[in-house]
Amino acid sequence: MIKGCKICGVSDSKTLNFIINYSPPHTFIGFICNYPKSPRFIKFDKLKKLLDINKKKNKFVAVLVKPNFEFLEKIKNLPFDYYQLYDCTPDEIISIKKIYNKKIITALTIKEKSDVEKYTLFSEVTDIYLFDSKGYEKSEAFDHTFIEDIKLNKELMIAGNIKYNADLDNYGKIADYVDLSGGLETSGLKDLSKIKIFLN
Repeated sequence: MIKGCKICGVSDSKTLNFIINYSPPHTFIGFICNYPKSPRFIKFDKLKKLLDINKKKNKFVAVLVKPNFEFLEKIKNLPFDYYQLYDCTPDEIISIKKIYNKKIITALTIKEKSDVEKYTLFSEVTDIYLFDSKGYEKSEAFDHTFIEDIKLNKELMIAGNIKYNADLDNYGKIADYVDLSGGLETSGLKDLSKIKIFLN
C-alpha cells in the first residue's frame, strides 16, 4: 500500500494553497528551483514569496539538478524539509547533507535496467530513493518491472508518467510513494480537479 504522495512542479499560490488545505498529512510538495529547462521552474524571488506560507504537516521539497553551493546558500533559509538531488555524486550529497542539515531524496533517472543498479552507490547517503524517467523535464515513463525485485534499505518514491486517476495500490507493490507532476496538469498548468481526484 502506498504511504503517501508527492505533487511536484508547483509554481503558483492558488495550487499550493489548495494542496495544503486539502491534502492529508505528509504530502510532499516539490518546487523546481534551479532547472530553467523545466516549464515548472520558479525564479528565486517568486519562490521565496510562494513559500511564505503555513505548510501545516506537508513536506516541502527543493528539486535541484546538480546545484552549486552558491545557489544552496541562497535557498538555505527557505522552509524546505528535503532536497531532491539529480546528477550528484555520493560525496557531493554527503557535503550538502552535512552543511545544510536537510533530508535527501536521491533522484536516479532510469532508462534501462542497468540504471537501477546505481542505487547501491547512494545507500549510505540518501533518506529516500526516487526512481524517475530519463526525461525528467517531461512526463515520460520507465519500465517499472525493472525495480520489482530490488531490495532497498530506504524508502522508494517513483515518478514518470503516472496518471492522476491510476490505481495507486498497484504502485504500492513496488514503492512507498508516488510522485506526479505532468499527470496533474491540463495544457501545461496544474489542474485542481485532477489534484482533487488524485488526493482522494
